[in-house]
Amino acid sequence: MIPVLKPGAFGALEDDFCRYDAAAVAVLPIPYDGTSTWMKGADRGPQAIFDASAHMELYDIETDSEVFRRGIATVPAVDCPSDPEAMVAAVYGRAKLMAIDRKFVVGIGGEHSVSVGLVRAAAESFPDLSVLQLDAHCDTRESYEGSRFNHACVMARIGDICPYVQVGIRSMDVSESARLIRDRILFAHEIAAGVNIAPKVLKALTSHVYVTIDLDVLDPSVMPSTGTPEPGGIDWYTLLNLLRSVIAEKDVVGMDVTELLPDPNNKAPDFLAAKLVYRVLSMIFA
Repeated sequence: MIPVLKPGAFGALEDDFCRYDAAAVAVLPIPYDGTSTWMKGADRGPQAIFDASAHMELYDIETDSEVFRRGIATVPAVDCPSDPEAMVAAVYGRAKLMAIDRKFVVGIGGEHSVSVGLVRAAAESFPDLSVLQLDAHCDTRESYEGSRFNHACVMARIGDICPYVQVGIRSMDVSESARLIRDRILFAHEIAAGVNIAPKVLKALTSHVYVTIDLDVLDPSVMPSTGTPEPGGIDWYTLLNLLRSVIAEKDVVGMDVTELLPDPNNKAPDFLAAKLVYRVLSMIFA
């Protein structure tokens, strides 16, 4: 059995609601920032999210539910090696143990490269898995700065595991453009022009879906605390409305939230990230 990190690490929950053996949800902190190429500090993201989550109201208005009553256990953080491929292996090992225990795993990064190990574990439980990527960046380079497991390659490595759908993209290298799967991507400018997101996304996803959320999918006016903020992102309700549609039609079997770079002078983005995790869990388990 995986021990709980400490009572109430996510959500400041009472002991009865954060016991690993009884919890439906297991939150896995992954404080890794080994390949970020601009602003560093995403390794501080998990603790910032936990700190902010202590101040959430635990009743969810839209679903009329208190998802914490299903049990949300926070487990010890992954001890991340500096090498990104070794880090992916370490994350996979931890996520696989929780999958065996039939937990709904929520990975909290850390930079986006942490998602590869989480998806690898999920795909072993659900062979028809597909991934919904919510992100500003395509992240499909085959290799970057000497590593195939750089954060700029995360979706290329996930593509080695299972199919994926990309939403909110507004930045890529020309080499990535040549490899686009056009019916599996929705650019941010298309969303801004009024394209109906949900039908295209739902058509491209399989029945079992893993959701990976790079927080820079949101506009910097909403989420400035990321290592590579890009103008022109989506807003809070556009993100949640899409997730609501996916959750209604598909079986979401795991998720992660990555790329929070905490700013000690602005705690609002930390709270947004914590609230996002809780809102998505509320929609899934309501």
